[in-house]
Amino acid sequence: MRLTSIADAAIEVVAAEGMRGLTHRAVDRAAGLPLGSTSYYARTRAALLELAVRRIAELDDASLTEADGELAPALARFLHTAMTTGRTRLVARYEFALEATRRPDLRAIYDRVGQRFRDSCAELLAHAGSPDPARHTRMLIAWCDGVLFDSVAGAGAARAPGPAELERSTAEFVAVLLPGGGAQRPPAGGAGASAC
Repeated sequence: MRLTSIADAAIEVVAAEGMRGLTHRAVDRAAGLPLGSTSYYARTRAALLELAVRRIAELDDASLTEADGELAPALARFLHTAMTTGRTRLVARYEFALEATRRPDLRAIYDRVGQRFRDSCAELLAHAGSPDPARHTRMLIAWCDGVLFDSVAGAGAARAPGPAELERSTAEFVAVLLPGGGAQRPPAGGAGASAC
């Protein structure tokens, strides 16, 4: 339970202050813990970063699982959740992704967690009728990431799409991507630390 609180606080600190603001003391304050608590559980900055990235993946898993149902509506609900109640972790994810371009240790963690997400997406797409799940996964993730970035950090943030627009756009994208529009129900399962 304490690890979860520390990870959640680290995500909040990164989203609010950027990577430079992420210190053990800042996380202690954000979590309402005595000074030294974070360093007890995550001795190094790298350990703290890994804890936060893994927590983002865990929260994304839960979010996608809650969005169970037919592929397009489930993805639309996932996207809407990511840009509303999940906005803090989405902003933190962008910070981690940029930091990973400069830190090989974080790149390895980020990519490992992200691969789990890609594998889950490929399973969903295969179940929905994709003849080429690996290629379609790459396309779907790129589309989802583009929608999310534009809606939260890009020029489209001033007028982010609502649930109805997201559902319509997602349905159109899935219909182009998959024969039959991916109308089959995906199996219950998780995701990981990339947006989709």
